[in-house]
Amino acid sequence: MDQEKIYLDYNATTPLEPDVLGAISTALSEAWGNPSSSHAAGVKAKTVIDRARTNLATMVGAKSSDILFTSGGTEANNMILQTALKHFHLCHEITNGTDPSRGDNSDQLPHFITSNMEHDSVKLVLENLAEEGIASVTFVPASQKTGCVMKEDVIAAVRPSTCMISIMLANNETGVIQPIKEIFESIRHINLTRKNLPRILLHTDAAQAIGKMEVDVVEMDVDYLSIVGHKFYGPRIGAVFVRNLGSKEVPLYPMLYGGGQERNFRPGTENTGMIAGLGKAAELVVQYLDNYSKHMATVRDYLETRLQDVFGDRIHINGKFATSERLPNTCNVSILGHGLFGHMVLSHCDRLQASVGAACHAQNRPSHILLAIGIPESVARNALRLSVGRETTLADIDIVIEDLKQAVEFIENDSHVTEAITC
Repeated sequence: MDQEKIYLDYNATTPLEPDVLGAISTALSEAWGNPSSSHAAGVKAKTVIDRARTNLATMVGAKSSDILFTSGGTEANNMILQTALKHFHLCHEITNGTDPSRGDNSDQLPHFITSNMEHDSVKLVLENLAEEGIASVTFVPASQKTGCVMKEDVIAAVRPSTCMISIMLANNETGVIQPIKEIFESIRHINLTRKNLPRILLHTDAAQAIGKMEVDVVEMDVDYLSIVGHKFYGPRIGAVFVRNLGSKEVPLYPMLYGGGQERNFRPGTENTGMIAGLGKAAELVVQYLDNYSKHMATVRDYLETRLQDVFGDRIHINGKFATSERLPNTCNVSILGHGLFGHMVLSHCDRLQASVGAACHAQNRPSHILLAIGIPESVARNALRLSVGRETTLADIDIVIEDLKQAVEFIENDSHVTEAITC
C-alpha cells in the first residue's frame, strides 16, 4: 500500500479549509440567485457577496468599498499595471507629434519600477510592455546582503515619467519580506514634490504574505494590493484593494466590459460560491492568524534544525539573512553535492511533495530569484522550496528528513543515476 505523502508545497497552493468548503457548498445550494436581481434569491446572493467583501476588507485593514473581486492574482496584477499605463496617457498630452506609445522617446514613455524577484504575473507583463515599446521598466536588483529591494535603489530609479512602483510584499521562493512600508513612505514624500506631474502609484502583490503575517494597507500606505485566495486556504479566485476605489487620485480602469457588475470595474455575473469561500478564508485569517503564524514558524524552524543535524555543512539555506525577516512557513534549502539537483532529489523521494521554486517555472533551471540574491548557480540548481502549512506536524518533518536522506544516498550511490547526471 502506498505510504501517506507529506505535502510541503503550501506556497504553491493550499487545500480548502473545511469551513471554507462548507461556505462554498452552502452558497451554491442556498444563494444561487443572480446577485444583480432585485428579488429575494438575488438579494440573498448579494448579501453573501457583501459579507465576503467585508471579511476581506477586515483582513487587510481596508474599507469594504475598496475591495474588488477578480478571477485570481494574475488578473489582479494585470488590471493594476494596465491601469497605471492608461492613467499615464490620460494625464499626459501628446506634444510635438511624439506618440509615447510608439517609443519615439523613452523619457516620455510611462515608466515602471519593480524588483528583479517578481512573480511572472508582474514580471512578464512589464517585460512585454517594454518589448513592445509601450513602457519602460527598471528592474531594481535585490541586495545580495539582505535579499530585499533597498529603498535607496528604488528612489534612485525614479524619473519624471515614473507612473507606478510594484514590489511584492513577500517573496514566493525565499519568503523574504520586503520593506514595503519604508519604500512607499519615501515615495509619498517624493509625490508631494512632483509639481505638474502625476503622482506615482504604489502597488504590492501580497499573494504569499496573507495568512502568514499581518497585512495592513493603511500601515503600508499602499494604493493597490493583490489578494490570492488559494494561498491562504481559500478557493482559486482573488481580489484587489484599491484605495478609495472610484476616486481620481487612485484610478482603476476595467479590462473587461459587460453588465456593470462590481461597479463596472470588473463586469460579469459574480461567482457567489467562490466569493463566499474567499470571504470565509479571510474570516479565519482574522480570527487565527497569530496561531497559524506561530505554529508554522515552530515547524519550519524544526525543519531547518533537523536538516542541519542530518546533513551538517552540506546544507545551505537560501535567503536566510541576519537582517531580514522571512515568512514563518518558508524554507528554501540546497543540499550540496554533485548531482543533487533539486528536481532530481524530489524525483527520488517516496513521500515528500515539494517543489524547486515557483510552480509555473521550469524545473530544471536555477531560479532567477535565487540568482538575483547572490546564490551561486551550482547551489541554486540544488534548491528545494519547502513550505509548511497549518496542519504540518513535527512528526511529518521527521518523515521528510528520512525521505530526503534516502533520496540523497540513492543518488550518490547509484552508478546509473551518476552517469545520467554526468552526461
